[in-house]
Order: sequence, then structure tokens, then C-alpha cells
Amino acid sequence: MTDSTEPAVGAPERRPGGRTARVRAQVLDAVRAELAEAGHEGLTVEGVAARAGVHRTTVYRRWRDVGGLLVDVIAAAGEMDWQPPDTGSLRGDLTALNREIQESLVVRPSFAVALMAASFHSEQAARAQTRLWADRYAQCEILVERAVARGELPMRGARGARDARDARGATELDARSLLIAATAPVYHQVVLLRADPDPRLPERAAAAAVLAAAAGAFSVPRTEGA
Repeated sequence: MTDSTEPAVGAPERRPGGRTARVRAQVLDAVRAELAEAGHEGLTVEGVAARAGVHRTTVYRRWRDVGGLLVDVIAAAGEMDWQPPDTGSLRGDLTALNREIQESLVVRPSFAVALMAASFHSEQAARAQTRLWADRYAQCEILVERAVARGELPMRGARGARDARDARGATELDARSLLIAATAPVYHQVVLLRADPDPRLPERAAAAAVLAAAAGAFSVPRTEGA
């Protein structure tokens, strides 16, 4: 994840390849392990440096503090070559997406949960995580656009899609709202309620969102000039 308009304070200068890349990989691996094991309260520059096998001055010089480490580990998540599911149906795609989310939340220790918790303690991390979530939702809008193209949903364009607008020119499909509705039950059950994972929930939540979308629940007035 990168944001050219708002450089992350404390994020290291990026240099491809060589020792710099190796050190970054070692340090970020250490951050993930420390955060997952001990949470934000147990995350320290000294602990990360020791686990990574580098001198603490190296960490201080490149990342400055724990906030800088968190920003860069979130940035690294955005750099991963991840692609949204493509199962051939919107229900299948959303089910597969929900299963990925659920697995990331229930694994122990869960880095995803630890990172969410850490973002409440660091403004830098909170801003970086907000950008990452926005990027991921934007990336997943292709699921909705493909469903419209296959005729699974009414012919209203996903917000931002170029050629799938309602023939009447009145409404469009808010893809992000659909995606949030499909994935929110998983986060709610596992993170907020701290309930045991329900293996049926990913598909049930996906099916409910698809039915709602087909009924027009996520149709919004088309923005002027869109």
C-alpha cells in the first residue's frame, strides 16, 4: 500500500533489492511475529531488532519508532500480489472472500486481529490501515462488475465502472456497500462477539448480500457527471 499524496511518517526509504530489502523483510517479519504474540503493548523497537537479528540503531534510523514499524508492515500487506476470488459467480466469489477473512481472524495468533487492535493505539497505523482497507475494497469491486456483466445483478453499473450504467440513467450499484454488507457479519461474529467461527457463515453472509443486491438494496442515485 502506498499513498503518494501523504508519505507515511516513519516509513523507511524504499530501495529495491540488496541488503536493504533483506533487512526490511527480516524486520517486518519480526514485527508480525511480535505483534501477533504480544499485541501492541508488547511491541518494542528493541524486541523487533532482537528477533530480526539487526542492531536496534538500524531500526531506529529507518523506522524511528513503533508507529513507523506498524505503518511499514501495513504498507507491505498492500504490496502483496493478492487477487480477489474468481469462482464464476458473485455468491461463490463472496463466499471465498469471506472464508479468507474468517481464516485470517481465527488463526492463532492472528496477525490481522493484532494489527486492527494496534491501529487504535497509533494514529500513523490507523491512517495506513484505512488506506489499505480502502484499496482492498476498491480492488474487490471487480467481483461486482463481473456479476453485472454476467447478468447476475440488475444492469446498474458498479460505482466507478465505465460502461454498466442503468439504462434510465437514474441509479448505479454501490459496489463498496455490497462488499461491506457481505463481509461485515464475519468481522462482527469473530472480532466483536468473539464467538467461535461458524463454517456456514461465509456462505450465508454472501448469499444474503447477493439477494439484497438483486432486490436493489445497494442502488443509489447516480452522481451528477458520473
